[in-house]
Amino acid sequence: MLELLPLVGIVLLFWLFIIRPASRRQKEMRTMQSSVSVGDEIVLTSGVYGTVRELDDEHVHLEIAPGVTIKVARGAIGTVNHAPEPSEPAGTDESDAVADGPEEN
Repeated sequence: MLELLPLVGIVLLFWLFIIRPASRRQKEMRTMQSSVSVGDEIVLTSGVYGTVRELDDEHVHLEIAPGVTIKVARGAIGTVNHAPEPSEPAGTDESDAVADGPEEN
């Protein structure tokens, strides 16, 4: 029985350092891929950049250039940059006014 203790320790360390972190990363990746919405900018695992134009259950329609849309699997999504929140138009705040000329020293 005592000779099995090192084997059990190795299995425990393998689970702790290899299997558990990998399953956590997979869960985070699935969550990220399911949180994609129309208008998000994404990068596929192949390195293709684009903007989400339409969503299906298993696929994403990605605009990679103006007028060019491709259909990809959700599993191919590597990273997501969520669409920015709409804000007030630039130049409406008086403190953002630009000086009319360069400053002279």
